[in-house]
Amino acid sequence: MVKSTGYKKVKTAVFISGTGSNLKSLIEFSKTKKSPISINLIVSSNSKAKGLHLGKINNIKKKVFNFKKKNKIENQILSLLKNHEIKMICLAGFMKILSRNFINKFRGKILNIHPSLLPKYKGLNTHQRALNNNEKYSGCSVHFVNSKLDSGKVILQKKVKISKNETKDSLAKKVLVQEHKLYAKAILKVFNL
Repeated sequence: MVKSTGYKKVKTAVFISGTGSNLKSLIEFSKTKKSPISINLIVSSNSKAKGLHLGKINNIKKKVFNFKKKNKIENQILSLLKNHEIKMICLAGFMKILSRNFINKFRGKILNIHPSLLPKYKGLNTHQRALNNNEKYSGCSVHFVNSKLDSGKVILQKKVKISKNETKDSLAKKVLVQEHKLYAKAILKVFNL
């Protein structure tokens, strides 16, 4: 365990595109004593992302970027991260794919949470695809981000049993509950806590 004396939390940015439920869990986790991170910045690819209101409530700086000119935008984000001394990035429902150049600047310091048991069901519509294939289990994975979609080294996973009358919505809800717990555990694991 890292002692609190002289120990500074690692400044972290969370990237979102939607409701921000994982962001909310990460903020709550970051405020606990055992958390090795503080959330200092919220980056969104969507100006209507519900998660943005969490920045206001928790007094966390937030910035929205329109990803039409990806290279230009990524450079702006990188300079914003530098200005805020961000050392780690957590992707939480961020619906844009970051370039290899961007990822290389933060190699080993970008985490993502994905609603499937990777390497199964990379990309979108994970719950429906799991149901279509009559899977007995689904779940979620926290992994390091590399330049291939949902292919980085898995840090932690949590299984969820698929029940008989499962729908994609009911499965999504089940998995989301586990996502909220798993992200914090994975961060502790990354920091060897």
